Amino acid sequence: MSDVILEMRNITKTFPGVKALDNVSFSVNRGEIHALVGENGAGKSTLMKVLSGVYPHGSYSGDIIFEGKECAFRDITESEAIGLVIIHQELALIPYLSITENLFLGNEQGQRGIINWNESVSKTKELLKRVGLDESPNSLITNIGVGKQQLVEIAKALAKKVKLLILDEPTASLNESDSEKLLQLLLQFKENGISSILISHKLSEVSKVADSITILRDGATIETLDCRKDSIGEDRIIRGMVGRDITNRFPPRDSKIGDTFFEVQNWNAYHPLHADRKISDSVNFHVKKGEVVGIAGLMGAGRTELAMSIFGRSYGSRISGKVIKDGKEIDVSSIEKAVNNGIAYATEDRKSYGLVLIQEIKDNITLTNLDEVSSMGVINEPKETAITTKYRTDLNIKCSSILQKAVNLSGGNQQKVVLSKWLFAQPDILILDEPTRGIDVGAKYEIYTIINRLAAEGKGIIMISSELPEILGICDRIYVMKEGKIVGEIPAKEATQEIVMKFIMTQEVTEQ
Repeated sequence: MSDVILEMRNITKTFPGVKALDNVSFSVNRGEIHALVGENGAGKSTLMKVLSGVYPHGSYSGDIIFEGKECAFRDITESEAIGLVIIHQELALIPYLSITENLFLGNEQGQRGIINWNESVSKTKELLKRVGLDESPNSLITNIGVGKQQLVEIAKALAKKVKLLILDEPTASLNESDSEKLLQLLLQFKENGISSILISHKLSEVSKVADSITILRDGATIETLDCRKDSIGEDRIIRGMVGRDITNRFPPRDSKIGDTFFEVQNWNAYHPLHADRKISDSVNFHVKKGEVVGIAGLMGAGRTELAMSIFGRSYGSRISGKVIKDGKEIDVSSIEKAVNNGIAYATEDRKSYGLVLIQEIKDNITLTNLDEVSSMGVINEPKETAITTKYRTDLNIKCSSILQKAVNLSGGNQQKVVLSKWLFAQPDILILDEPTRGIDVGAKYEIYTIINRLAAEGKGIIMISSELPEILGICDRIYVMKEGKIVGEIPAKEATQEIVMKFIMTQEVTEQ
């Protein structure tokens, strides 16, 4: 039997005005972890969608050979039937169904249209044990954390007798502990003969577990690195990705911090469905002009919930507390009022809440401030075009034109459109929730540069991030959250990963 389980030969895929894949060739050996890396827009996700049948045979040119046989998948069901399973970055689970129901959705256990629930639950227990998840098969997806949901997705793949598992940014939403568990699971699968393709922008993880690394750039294969022969460091991978060395991950900034102009006082909020669960507990914090304030914490610490509850009470119930701007209490009881009072919130989930994906770039950018580009309810198209073209240039949005639909942009360029949208609203305080999640090192640097520029203009930036090096590298001051409370405040110059983690892991909550 051949050592090669998969070959993709001369794959070319074109979208209107864009060649996403240009004669790409790629192969994976049996029982190996093969990483696929590249900048946003390099073609990684497109290549995997071709492989899995999301883009059906006939919509691309080239050949797919799986276990020695040429494949012409018409849809994802056909690829799954032979053991090729993809787990997308946006998890495909139904929140209000149980783990068992999710595991076997479309793959129901039973006969003649009747589900055998005893068999389903029994198999669920076996699969959960294989992925190391100690949860009841009857637990609803909505009641378990993101890390556990990722494990449910992997268990779902195992239920389909997976031979080649494709994971697209599997740790993007996970904390370090959950990420480590997932990586160990991939190594365990490797011992059991299951091959994996890992797409990730977290190069430290790639270096840690990958046997081979294929680098894509601008839709073409650049090189494949054999990690078993040579020690491959992050700098070497980056050089292949961007075509040059990046010596500094974070751009330098000369901080010119002014007076406090934004404060949140005694902020409390409860979970919208579980009325007794407090998601923000007597939170107090402040931001100065020209300051980048970081909020660190583990997944579930309440950072996003805090931000959304402040931004127009878009999440939570029984919300109380004060928001002070320029010495006066402001009304943030609706999103419109929050925006009118100079607050913007760039969500961590750009695809679901940040963008209208089926709309053009220009429509997305002007969405938060239509009054600026319209008169008597009619859009001034030349003005809209001029404004959106300027943002395209200023933020270096890589696109065919401002008429390109947001859904066809890479993750990094989608994030730049989200930022453009909120910058056009002309905010004084900008809340950035995981602004670099799922984007490559080059695009991250560009986002950091934009943040520095906004701070230099005197705006206040609140940055939520699960990546501690990012928080330490870009922020002036750091708050640490745990269980809905702020448990520490550290000047960035004094902060280290160890100090931040000590605050996170401590059992006592300090006085604010």
